[in-house]
Amino acid sequence: MNDIIAFLQRSSYFVLLSRNRNYRSLWLGALISQMGDWFNLIASASLIEQLTGSNVALSGLFLARFLPLFLFSSVAGVFADRFSRRRILIFTDLARAVTVLGFLLVREPGDIWLLYLLTAVQFSLSAIFNPAKSAVIANIVEEEDLVTANALDSFTWSTMLALGALAGGIVADQFGIATAFLADAVTFLGAAFFVSRIRVPATLAQERASASSGGWLDFLDGLRYLRGEPFILIIGLTKAGGSLVWGAINVLEVNFAHDVFPLDGDGELTLGIIYALTGVGTGLAPLLFRRLFGDTPRRALLVIAVGFWFLGPGILALGAAPTFPLYGLATVLRTAGSGTIWVFSAAMLQMIVPDRFRGRVFAFEFAALTLTQSISVYWAGFAQDSLGWSLRAVTVGNGVAALGVAALWSAFALWALSRPALPIPERAPRGRVQEATP
Repeated sequence: MNDIIAFLQRSSYFVLLSRNRNYRSLWLGALISQMGDWFNLIASASLIEQLTGSNVALSGLFLARFLPLFLFSSVAGVFADRFSRRRILIFTDLARAVTVLGFLLVREPGDIWLLYLLTAVQFSLSAIFNPAKSAVIANIVEEEDLVTANALDSFTWSTMLALGALAGGIVADQFGIATAFLADAVTFLGAAFFVSRIRVPATLAQERASASSGGWLDFLDGLRYLRGEPFILIIGLTKAGGSLVWGAINVLEVNFAHDVFPLDGDGELTLGIIYALTGVGTGLAPLLFRRLFGDTPRRALLVIAVGFWFLGPGILALGAAPTFPLYGLATVLRTAGSGTIWVFSAAMLQMIVPDRFRGRVFAFEFAALTLTQSISVYWAGFAQDSLGWSLRAVTVGNGVAALGVAALWSAFALWALSRPALPIPERAPRGRVQEATP
């Protein structure tokens, strides 16, 4: 036990959390709010099932969660670059707490429209929260710790995916759906408390505001910036390219758990193990690759290429795995690739994008990611329902597509690395101050 404790104390995660109070507060807030997100999903889905028993109504829930994330990204990026990111995070957490309490008013089938409306409001606020959070990380974390910070975010998301879904199901089943909604509201209040403890330079928001054109002109400035910086545009599309092939896997693995490898009769145990292995791949691989290759922008290009070459074979192995242990190994391989792509592309943008454009760039990245993930999920359903493809055939098809994406990215990376210097703008001061006034 002492050896395990000593190892954890030496780990990059522990060192970052122990020495950086600002990032620790941000991480704790994300930890509990992500737990609440899964409480909300389980409770909302259960409520729709109880009131309507309709698959169409359930699909409407996911539509209400997706559309705001895509539609509000442009506004979110402008806010993140024009106003205090810390205050945006606090406001959206508090507003989501109030919004979630409104779910308690949904009590009969005629109230389903209200559930959809409240869900859309909640995820509109999430669309504003996400780019501000990604952008503020670069203001409170040392550049050499950006990969570790993003890896920890990815690992935390995967862990909360497993624990939050499990806990949400238990709470909703044992204490009722209303209790799950109340717990979700409390998590947002807790997240706002922790975020309020973050200290970032007040001058940053003032500098961004002074450079602002106002309204939609700010949004257009962001698009012109990306058009004028094609290298950054491609980095901003990296997650979208990966999500085009891994997005469907997040849905297909549910089918594998229930229909191919059910360990407990209905697949819930199988799915829990898959989520746990997802946390292993996404959490550990980026740190290993950072140790092996480093985390400068040039090395990040190489590491992202490695991630894509893990992703493709991993998906192919999922489709071909004859037993669950081999499927589990393929899951670790696949998520090592997706986690590496996610972490290093985010860290690279945080390193090379000037602070005054960072929010809009991350909003664009998130919108593109949401769009391609939806396309991928739709394709998986269409291929099975309309084309008659089997579950394994769809998975293998995505694996082949992933190899094609890996080849395209590798060609781009080799072109960029062959140049004396990367085609990126001169890097302005990152505006990071460890302890400053709000």
